[in-house]
Amino acid sequence: MITFQYKAATSDGGVVDGLLLAENREHVVRQLRALGQIPIRIDETRKNRAAESTARRRRFRRSRIGSQQVADATRELATLLSAGMPLDRALGTLVTLSGDDPVGAVLGDIRSKVKEGATMAEAVEAHQDVFGRFYVNLLRAGESGGALEIVLERLAEHLDRNIEIGDALKSALIYPAILIVVALLSIFVLLGYVVPQFTEMFEGVGQALPLSTRITIATGEFLQSWGWLLAVAAVLGALLLQRQLEDPEKAYRWHDRLLRAPLIGPVVLKIEVARFARTLATLLRNGIPLLKGLGIVRDTMGNRVLAAGLDRVAGGLKEGQSLADPLAKSTRFPAFAVQMIKVGEESGNLPEILLQVASTYDRDTQVTIKRSLALLEPLLILVLGAIIAAVIISILVAILGINELVI
Repeated sequence: MITFQYKAATSDGGVVDGLLLAENREHVVRQLRALGQIPIRIDETRKNRAAESTARRRRFRRSRIGSQQVADATRELATLLSAGMPLDRALGTLVTLSGDDPVGAVLGDIRSKVKEGATMAEAVEAHQDVFGRFYVNLLRAGESGGALEIVLERLAEHLDRNIEIGDALKSALIYPAILIVVALLSIFVLLGYVVPQFTEMFEGVGQALPLSTRITIATGEFLQSWGWLLAVAAVLGALLLQRQLEDPEKAYRWHDRLLRAPLIGPVVLKIEVARFARTLATLLRNGIPLLKGLGIVRDTMGNRVLAAGLDRVAGGLKEGQSLADPLAKSTRFPAFAVQMIKVGEESGNLPEILLQVASTYDRDTQVTIKRSLALLEPLLILVLGAIIAAVIISILVAILGINELVI
């Protein structure tokens, strides 16, 4: 309910004002008319506007909460609960320790809901945009089994592992990214600012310049005059790609192309398979049924093509098939992972086998990235050196031609 401040005209021509509690302005209008008054002005009170502004700020802060903050808070909560501290007090301790951090506001709201009688899972579900469906379902399973601190510890391990893999991937890509940026800037400066300096010298020669020199000078003049157009085109291309990725059908096609890409495709596939195996294993270890677990895992998949494949796998499970059979029919899922899952189902040890699959593909991902970068880095250096050498040679050929004329 919202408190509204109103001003209305009475039947005898007077004007009254006051406060009314209602769901919206229309309800206020109906209440005033029922009293025989004509609404003149209806506004929310400053208190409501301040509360709404605070809520907006909290939503904004919440959107900035990172995976590492969630993992740290989860592990700290698990530690406090394992030490015998009640849930309400443990959450209060974390709120105090968080201070003004964005995660503190979320934990404070969770604690308030828990104090009002909600379960931990129900309180966290109100912040599913921060924690995710996987987190909520695991909490629900842990509370129903009376092992909340164990589930929180496993959740923290799962989040830490995902963060570790992501950080390793980012760290591996930093040097190639810097190399590419430096290469592009060097080429742009060379062609856009250095080469045009020779134009005036060549103009008075009165002799046709070599083809390579003319191409180099034309490229430099284009970059000097229209280089900004390339930057605009790059930005527009990025925005167009972002718009297309927001469309499910177009995003599906882009993700399919990504999986087929020569070097990037295998890396993406291994990352997704490792995520699938680790997430499903964590769910199964905490009592989540396989079919429901697949639905949760689908939401964690970053590639739409592989996520759609899990829908077909879920359909096979409903028909009584095992997990490995519909996975084997998918041309995307690696044969090794399928065979390992089949062994896990036959031995009744599926969660542990899935964890082994995740570890295997994590290692393969790191090895593949290292090998790819080992090829990419010298290739970039060679390409950059070849371009710079071609530019310098084209200028030197023209200068030598001028010297021969002078001699």
